Amino acid sequence: MLALLGLFSAALLAATLLPAQSEAVLVAMVLAGGHPVWLLLTVATTGNVLGSLVNWTLGRGIVRFEGRRWFPASPRQLERATLWYHRWGHWSLLASWVPIIGDPLTLVAGVLREPLWRFLVIVTLAKAGRYLVLVAVALDLAA
Repeated sequence: MLALLGLFSAALLAATLLPAQSEAVLVAMVLAGGHPVWLLLTVATTGNVLGSLVNWTLGRGIVRFEGRRWFPASPRQLERATLWYHRWGHWSLLASWVPIIGDPLTLVAGVLREPLWRFLVIVTLAKAGRYLVLVAVALDLAA
């Protein structure tokens, strides 16, 4: 149970603007066995989506603090994510799993008032898809 909590925590932190690495934890747990793969996928995806939800929630009200030293995204990250978001709309959230741009994208989705239901559906598909591919590759390499 403690291992699952560790996976959940790593996935949640990795989806926020804080640096963390959930992929390594997930792969290690898949290769170690001991837990059903579907459970590991569910725990990692849930933690990662909730971390993105933290970003979305912050985005709803944090823009007024842009420019302050503690602001969670650099002006360049925020500008790049906003341009990406304007170009592709809510479908840009399919890139929410991509390192460097994914987390700011979820923040921008909150800033731009993306409806919560659509945010959750698209981000869940993106995060679960990434983890599913990662697990499939890990299992294939282990076989």
